[in-house]
Amino acid sequence: MALAALHPEPEADTVADRMQDHPVLGQVALGYSPMIDPQRAVVALRLTVFPERPDAAPDAAALLRALADVWPPVARPAGTPAPRPRVSLNLAGEALLRAVMAAAPGPQWMIEVPAFMAGDPANTAALQQLHAAGTGLLIKGRPLAPLQPGLLALFKHCILEPGEDRRDIAPLADPAGRSITPVQAGACTAAAIDAAFQHGAAAVLGWPWEDETPAAAGRSSLPSDIRTVMDLISGVDREDPVGQLEPVLRRDPALAFRLMRYLNSPAFGLPVEVNSLGHALMLLGYQRLKRWLALLLVSSAKGPNSKVLICAAVRRGLLMEELGRDPDDAERRGEMFICGVFSLLPRLLRQPMADLLRSVPVPERVQQALRGDGGPYGAYLDLVQAIEQEALFDIREHSERLLLGPATVNRALLGALKAAGDIEP
Repeated sequence: MALAALHPEPEADTVADRMQDHPVLGQVALGYSPMIDPQRAVVALRLTVFPERPDAAPDAAALLRALADVWPPVARPAGTPAPRPRVSLNLAGEALLRAVMAAAPGPQWMIEVPAFMAGDPANTAALQQLHAAGTGLLIKGRPLAPLQPGLLALFKHCILEPGEDRRDIAPLADPAGRSITPVQAGACTAAAIDAAFQHGAAAVLGWPWEDETPAAAGRSSLPSDIRTVMDLISGVDREDPVGQLEPVLRRDPALAFRLMRYLNSPAFGLPVEVNSLGHALMLLGYQRLKRWLALLLVSSAKGPNSKVLICAAVRRGLLMEELGRDPDDAERRGEMFICGVFSLLPRLLRQPMADLLRSVPVPERVQQALRGDGGPYGAYLDLVQAIEQEALFDIREHSERLLLGPATVNRALLGALKAAGDIEP
């Protein structure tokens, strides 16, 4: 008898289940993208907030409370520098931005302020108060006229949108000699990311989605650690006994350590510490363990943009799982998790999806989505990609096609982002 039958899975309990209910999440649409530093690490996320009704600003204080479930205030000893904010709020609509500024966001946030608002004397006092409270300020676009003395010093970076000042991304400076460095938005290819850093950008905003995926060009060899994880996934799929699986994992002690770290993370919510692959199987069963081996597979990828792609793959898997959560269908949740994670394998491992699907076993309905043939999970993957692209109309269209309201989608997204933060060091 399989271990999964002897040790049924614990009752479903996702991060979104443990988060508070916030009615304001039904009044907005959310999208997100990464902020990438010159070392190609994701140093923060840009969260774009669209009001569902452009004629009415949502309750800004309630919105900040909802987001604080994911990014809570960070206490620091007196005299120590504040930790770097992990999220930049891109608030669509002047009314919503003014309302959030007035709600006194804390130092865990960065706030993006369009140049026309930064240059308006009516906003100077509010900007000074935010800066004094430790809230990071980013100016969006170049001011049409020099900012008044002292105002530019309130801003950490200048965000340049695609097409803005393509001749140069030199530091923005005012007549007093103060300067801030640019953050280039809309970098959608590895070449665009490289070019932005070569021209002096401090960071870039965007996913490198427009790079072509690999075409079939013969079978290429995979690194040994990736092959080890693939072998483990195949063994778990066959429900091989622990005595056959553990020697495979022992080929790479670093992989074993990372797997134990994932399984013992707060996001997994296990009541006891997992100390071996056999123990993990006893607690989880084969199918839940397979999901986390999928996460281990993508995190083993290497390459210039692998950190960005791993960030996306982890969040795709968790968001797909949150969107498909059903306490009576653990198999479906697991398949949706794997579907989201594996959707980026071609970019991570530099091999065509068709070749990878011959090496890594996945259910047919997952294969349908990964091949682009739709299936029961294809529409969910479309919605996740629209959220990553911060495309309001696509988010609405795909949500409606799935009969999902804004509150459900946003709660799933925030739950996924929180779970990802719990997993990653």
